[in-house]
Amino acid sequence: MVTSRGWGMAAAGAVLLGVGFWLGYPEPATIGTAAVTAFLVALLVAGWRPKLTVTRGIEPERVERGEACTVTLTVRNDGKLRAVSMVAHDICDRMRVPVPLHRVRPRKEATVDYRVPTERRGVMRLGPLTVGRRDPLGLVKLARSYGDPGTVWVHPVVHPLYTSPQGVARSMDGQIDRIEHGSLTFHALREYVVGDDLRHVHWRTSARIGDLMIREHMDTSLPHIVVLLDDRAQSYRHDGFETACEAAASVVVAALREGLSVAMTLTSGRTIVTGGRDDYLDALSEAELTVDEDALNETVNRLRHQRLGDTLIYLTGSGRPLETPQLASLRGGHPAILAAVLGPGNPGHGTVGGFPVLGAADGREFAAAWHGAGAW
Repeated sequence: MVTSRGWGMAAAGAVLLGVGFWLGYPEPATIGTAAVTAFLVALLVAGWRPKLTVTRGIEPERVERGEACTVTLTVRNDGKLRAVSMVAHDICDRMRVPVPLHRVRPRKEATVDYRVPTERRGVMRLGPLTVGRRDPLGLVKLARSYGDPGTVWVHPVVHPLYTSPQGVARSMDGQIDRIEHGSLTFHALREYVVGDDLRHVHWRTSARIGDLMIREHMDTSLPHIVVLLDDRAQSYRHDGFETACEAAASVVVAALREGLSVAMTLTSGRTIVTGGRDDYLDALSEAELTVDEDALNETVNRLRHQRLGDTLIYLTGSGRPLETPQLASLRGGHPAILAAVLGPGNPGHGTVGGFPVLGAADGREFAAAWHGAGAW
């Protein structure tokens, strides 16, 4: 890109050169020739493109808020003659991070590290590395990008929850549930051992092979937790939404640790029903506040028609009164409902509309309130 100084010198040089030749004055023509020549030389100097190969390493790519994350840039000079000495800049979440390159000789490489700021939850976009050049007179400047960009997911802090919510359906792995129902499905045949119920003997197969064979069944109905996170801007005060994200992350991780099925949905519409820990936490890293005030009603209608689980955990902020009618309308498909009001000015613990409500100012208080709630 030509700077304003460069355009001014080029225009002045052209005018002096033309006027000098037209009027026959050698002095203005000489000055104009020098100005135009300097401008052309600046184009050549700034236009030289170093041959660089940039490799980006991120360790680790997923961190909790506040944890350390380091980016390592390895810059190799693939040129054959000239050494590279300049200050490049890497993009880190819309900030420019200086990357000094001091005399990187041909066929050699330099390694530069820097820390990624992880003080806030979110998705950090990194790169590409930008190498800028300009001539000594500041007439022309040029920037080129090298290397592939990268991404760092800064997850909300996960507070350890030592108890996880229980569903209302039976579980084949022996978890304690509220009521016993669910469909028994044939799983396999095995040989009879002393103590087996003779009612489960598969007589046709036993007669064919000459040994008693027992039918094994499994319960296909597993506890399923639904975490409903309110992401409407007017529901929160100050950092209440960050606390809600920490609470959602803590509940999801505790449920996954216990082997429970988890569905997480935001009032804005995004839903995660399958995947590993990182899939849920990545979605929480990407979560942002919205201004759609009808989002909760739309989500409640969707949950009534599309049942995602039997146990609902609703996480919202203290910016508005708890909307109990909408939650009460979900009781038909969700026998167990828990609400948590997070942020400053929360109403504390209690029972509203027939279901328990937890209040907490931050993630640590939420974990303490969760443990104190007992078997809800």
